[in-house]
Amino acid sequence: MNILVTGANGQLGNEIRIISKDTAHRFVFTDVSQVEGLETEFLDITDLSAVREMVSREKIDVIINCAAYTNVEAAETNEALAEKLNADAPKNLAASMAETGGLLVHISTDYVFGREPYNTPCREDQQGTPTGVYGLTKLHGEQHIMASGCRHVIIRTAWLYSEFGRNFCKTMLSLTATKPELNVVFDQCGTPTYAYDLACAIMTIVGRWSPDDASFPFGVYHYSNEGVCSWYDFTKMIAEYSGHASCDIRPCHSDEFPSPVTRPAYSVLDKTKIKKTFGIEIPYWTESLRRCIENMN
Repeated sequence: MNILVTGANGQLGNEIRIISKDTAHRFVFTDVSQVEGLETEFLDITDLSAVREMVSREKIDVIINCAAYTNVEAAETNEALAEKLNADAPKNLAASMAETGGLLVHISTDYVFGREPYNTPCREDQQGTPTGVYGLTKLHGEQHIMASGCRHVIIRTAWLYSEFGRNFCKTMLSLTATKPELNVVFDQCGTPTYAYDLACAIMTIVGRWSPDDASFPFGVYHYSNEGVCSWYDFTKMIAEYSGHASCDIRPCHSDEFPSPVTRPAYSVLDKTKIKKTFGIEIPYWTESLRRCIENMN
């Protein structure tokens, strides 16, 4: 198969690059930025004609959309740009796949939930109740894809981290190594997701698909690592696995860090559907965190 990856220079895109070397598929990695040492074709996914042209030229069978506007706080004052990247761009990708009969794998977020006071893991069929612009625009992207009629798999994920780019894990690695003490919120709960694990799950799903398979289970799925923790718990384990024992990490309330956006207090995702449908085994979050930190050392 010919597989187009958007946002290929981000966390998830880089993990797919690694996995792609062990597959027989042909990959076209695209982004709007260039990174030295990474072979990347320029593609502006907000330009429908450009998307159509590349899909046609490269004979694309599958698009894996890793691109998004992910700055949650900045989205509050840049709603038009967030809507363009998180909603309009996926609409373009969906249109191109609807025209060719290809498959769109789109990455969404736990931030489509949050306004309701959940205390049980969120299911795929649960109504989206975003608390901010980022979650709202990502929900709009999902809705555009569903309305397009294209063959699609939407995967909502959460708290993504990896060896690449900027993320919470790398930030806390730096802070726990340099600060004598650190306050981290304990009243927001979810599950960290190692981008490599998510990339493996995506490739399992893509490997199951063929254009002639009328029974393929298209739809919305959830994927994060197993388990539940707060940002405080996450930080404690980051410090433990990296040997940063001298930093005194203390729990605090989220209102001690004023923010323009209200983050979900509980956004744990129910992964029953993706495990049963595709036979995917999901590692516990601490196991994956340990592997990631070992890879960075």
